[in-house]
Amino acid sequence: EPPPTRRRGAVAMRALIQRVREAKVSVDGRTVGTIGPGLLVLAAVAADDTTPDRDWLARKIIALRIFDDDAGVMNRSVADIGGAILAVSQFTLFASTRKGARPSWSGAAPPAIAQPQFDAFVGTLAAALGKSVATGEFGAAMQVALVNEGPVRVTVRATSGSIVPGPGIKVKAGTATAEVGDVGQTV
Repeated sequence: EPPPTRRRGAVAMRALIQRVREAKVSVDGRTVGTIGPGLLVLAAVAADDTTPDRDWLARKIIALRIFDDDAGVMNRSVADIGGAILAVSQFTLFASTRKGARPSWSGAAPPAIAQPQFDAFVGTLAAALGKSVATGEFGAAMQVALVNEGPVRVTVRATSGSIVPGPGIKVKAGTATAEVGDVGQTV
């Protein structure tokens, strides 16, 4: 299914997805969310995000085949492996460094808009996954600890629906190649 359409240059919800062996998020020394094998999803909401943006992004994350099958090929989704998701709101994914040395966060939605959108996104993830999704605490100073598996990291934006380069990602002819240790595999 194609992603929602937007005017050229418009920003939309985005997520940095990391395949993890385990992950947890703490606030003030207390653990508020923890998972075993699965995905750590850092997500940012734009002010003009729509329900189709949110739902498309959630379904895309659940469907991403970035887990190894029996042949060692990335051919399974988080749902296929019975994995878990830890979702953490992270407005800094909208950092713009075009001018000066201090990033601008103007693409990120203000908290009054972002929190209900993020909560709805988590609900959509949970419905698509078929089980609850662990979260951080919106607006809190959080400490996120994780053990990357691979590492495999993918960034997805609702604007174009394409997988865009993230750390450890090479883009080639419309596909994303995730770097797994010393070996790259097509996702």
